[in-house]
Amino acid sequence: QVQLVESGGGSVQLGGSLKLSCVASGLTYGSYCMAWFRQSPGKEREEVAVINTGGGATFYFDSLEGRFTLFQDSAKNTVYRVTTYLEMTKLKPDDTAVYYCAARVPYDSCEEYRAKDYTYWGQGTQVTVSS
Repeated sequence: QVQLVESGGGSVQLGGSLKLSCVASGLTYGSYCMAWFRQSPGKEREEVAVINTGGGATFYFDSLEGRFTLFQDSAKNTVYRVTTYLEMTKLKPDDTAVYYCAARVPYDSCEEYRAKDYTYWGQGTQVTVSS
């Protein structure tokens, strides 16, 4: 059974940094689209970034590249267990949200998938940025 567990959330001030991690276990395929989404109160869940764990190709949504960096721990990853990290810098109050990790088997380019297309989800981790 695939399980995703996020960690690393917390409270920071404007301009601060946080590094989120997502550990996916119970995997059975050689590659997955592993994405980060975020949702703030009253808003729809939005994509942040996604990585194809097979080849490492990464895609960022909504011009977050430059402040956010998504990468995987290739040295430790196995077919059954994958860890990805979302490094967030220059944080703004608008970045305040619950951040979710999601995964699915890729049958297309990972950037083509949206929240409704993902099979597995973590429980989320809260990120709060104060001014």
